[in-house]
Amino acid sequence: MKITVLAGGFSPERDVSFLSGSLIANSLCRSGHKVALLDVFFPYYGAKDESAFTTDGNFMYTIPKVPPDLDALRKKVPGNALIGDGVLDICRLSDVVFLALHGGMGEDGRIQAILSSMGIPYTGSDFSACLSAMDKSFSKLLFRAAGVATADFTVIKTGERPRAVAFPCVVKPCSCGSSVGVSIVNNEQELEAALGFAEKYEGKILIEDKIEGREFSVGILNGKTLPAIEICPKDGFYDYERKYQSGMTEEICPAHLNTEEAARLSEAALKAHRALGLGSYSRIDFIKDAKTGKFICLEANTLPGMTPASLLPQEAAAAGIDYDMLCETIALTALREMPA
Repeated sequence: MKITVLAGGFSPERDVSFLSGSLIANSLCRSGHKVALLDVFFPYYGAKDESAFTTDGNFMYTIPKVPPDLDALRKKVPGNALIGDGVLDICRLSDVVFLALHGGMGEDGRIQAILSSMGIPYTGSDFSACLSAMDKSFSKLLFRAAGVATADFTVIKTGERPRAVAFPCVVKPCSCGSSVGVSIVNNEQELEAALGFAEKYEGKILIEDKIEGREFSVGILNGKTLPAIEICPKDGFYDYERKYQSGMTEEICPAHLNTEEAARLSEAALKAHRALGLGSYSRIDFIKDAKTGKFICLEANTLPGMTPASLLPQEAAAAGIDYDMLCETIALTALREMPA
């Protein structure tokens, strides 16, 4: 197949996306496919024919310790465009577009809507499901309606201040991932700083009760849950640096859960996935409340990280699905499920 891998984009998770995209592209090349890896944000000036695709598989990327400077990035491409000239021309030449995007227009449904309107098969969930999952306040309402436990929360906009907050709490932008803009808050003084930090990324802010307990993630592939993984930061919480810098977090897969706990977690993950109408794969994050033993849903990831060390590929490996098989399965499923 000819496969375009879209990565980068105008998003705080741009660098994470590049790493996922590079490794996905390499994997697909190893499986015998012809691949074009593009930054969806910058204009594409290369060949717009078969020569745009390669089987070499020599893509590389290293994630910096801090998220990208979006103001500096926008200066390189003035205006408001989110898709570079020529990018969609290569997508049209493809059998499938593999979305390695994280955050922004890659996960909020916009790129999915564009590709759907062009009749181009793409990986992951459709635009409506992506939009539902990206807005954490909306997805939490859908979780509750489906019987999936989630922490109490309130939502404010830039310039507003919450009337009452229970400490400790978690402050985060409503529609960012990779823990970008997230703070753990213990008092009023920390709250002001946390709100200012979150507002750098988005004008809609989620404030939710902090649940103490063990953190887990459950991948879903083609309607079935993968073995759960437990996430254990060596210090602090699972923030941007601890997610993407080597040696800062221990990840245990399969997670140390008894049979009953594993079944409850699997059921909750499937309920959350279905509540949002997600597609062929996703990853659902939870905390096991140390007080009640309940699994509290944090959020759903429509395009989870896809490096071999990322959570979903680790879970797939525990189920006997190696990285190359996982990438090819996702691509083939997108081609098969494209409406006629």
